[in-house]
Amino acid sequence: MQQTEDKEYMQERRQNLKSEAEIACMRQAGLLTWQAHQLAAAMLHPGVTTAEVNAAMESFMLEHGAEPLFKGVPSSTGNVPFPAAACISVNEELVHGIPGPRRLQEGDIVSIDTGVRYQGWCGDAAVTHAIGKIEDPTRRLLEVTEGTLRLAIELIPQCQWWSEVARELEAYVKRAGFAVVEGLVGHSIGREMWESPQVPNYFTLQYQALGDFVLQPGVVIAVEPMVTMTSKRVQTLGDHWTIVAQDGKPAAHFEHTLAITNSGVQILTAGPDGQAWAT
Repeated sequence: MQQTEDKEYMQERRQNLKSEAEIACMRQAGLLTWQAHQLAAAMLHPGVTTAEVNAAMESFMLEHGAEPLFKGVPSSTGNVPFPAAACISVNEELVHGIPGPRRLQEGDIVSIDTGVRYQGWCGDAAVTHAIGKIEDPTRRLLEVTEGTLRLAIELIPQCQWWSEVARELEAYVKRAGFAVVEGLVGHSIGREMWESPQVPNYFTLQYQALGDFVLQPGVVIAVEPMVTMTSKRVQTLGDHWTIVAQDGKPAAHFEHTLAITNSGVQILTAGPDGQAWAT
């Protein structure tokens, strides 16, 4: 009993719960994030460069009075600012790929992660796309990663603590024969892109003891499963940003900004009619 009381006390101090009015403001940022993603999706075909996709997304954000959330963020190593509005990661690149002259090819997969700050509030979402026909194991990787996010959305109303959800997400991925990346996690989000507490996609006793949080109305989190073919290990390339699967095989990434409300889970980065991936 004492351990539970201490745990609840710690998590209440860390959590920055949002009011219904604040969640409504975040929904506007989330909608713009979804619209930027839809613009990018329409451009994804063999021959387009990742720089062209990024430029279109950034122009859309600026035209709608939104700030590209990722641009200028310093790296964790080398203090190198991220130079783009979107992270665009191809094949074995898991996250934080820097857009450039690379042209997409038939059979590639491309993960696009982007966010905006709109009227002081943030939205953040990611999705992995297939470029034309892809190999069956890679298609299954995308299905499982998207399914992991779908499972999180389904489980949140059924669980009290995030660790309960994380345990099931990890088990789901492993049953499918894939690996959950460790060391990269989702996050709480609000006026800042990264707020406390962190939101892992895997379960550890250390996290349960020190970093868990209650799933209650007002919680707003960016849940982002990151899955690889065989290994939970990743490495950062020399550009200080691009993180790749250490096994050199394809990797996938899906993400939504989710708000827990009195009526259930609201996908803040869904479309105007609630349409979204992982639903």
